[in-house]
Amino acid sequence: MSKKALLVIDVQNDFCEGGALAVADADSIVSTINKLVADQMQFDLIIASQDFHPENHGSFASNHDVEVFSMGELNGEPQVMWPDHCVQGTHGVQFHDDLDMHMFDVIVQKGVDAKVDSYSAFKDNGGLNDSGLATLLRDENIEEVYVTGLATDYCVKFTALDAIAEGFKTFMVTDAMKGVNQNPSDSDEAIMHVLKEGGYQVNSVDLLKVLE
Repeated sequence: MSKKALLVIDVQNDFCEGGALAVADADSIVSTINKLVADQMQFDLIIASQDFHPENHGSFASNHDVEVFSMGELNGEPQVMWPDHCVQGTHGVQFHDDLDMHMFDVIVQKGVDAKVDSYSAFKDNGGLNDSGLATLLRDENIEEVYVTGLATDYCVKFTALDAIAEGFKTFMVTDAMKGVNQNPSDSDEAIMHVLKEGGYQVNSVDLLKVLE
């Protein structure tokens, strides 16, 4: 049987209700993720990623005196200018209070380098800093990766795409993720992009039935 990893992407206070960059209805996926986490016997590794920005991060609109959500450039890459979020040492950087963390094996921090943003849990947007996630998964002989969390159209999508590129069979657990959706179709398009690149989609209910 293939060894499986559950990836829980950025389920942090700033992306949830009341947060600096709140994703609509984000809190609703926490219980779904917890059900997957509780089925730990079915996953060989459970990993959370955590946006972990310094105050001077280059993706923050406030550090460029530009409008939030305007487009700019960072380290030669196109960059959405975000509200300050997930800043080290703040409440916003912490994981959602209701997220069941006690069975997580590893936390991968990303976005630490102020000079480049990092959507994917595998590496930053410029490919300069590798988080070590791919090596960790290979060392544990993981073959299948199940991606959940926030946000579907950014960090979840790019994590899934990098997982595919690294050779893992990759599933998006579609009812365990929510998107920013600056455009209403962004999450749907993100899922289609991942499917086009060779990924899969699954519902948590069907996944848990399969894993029983």
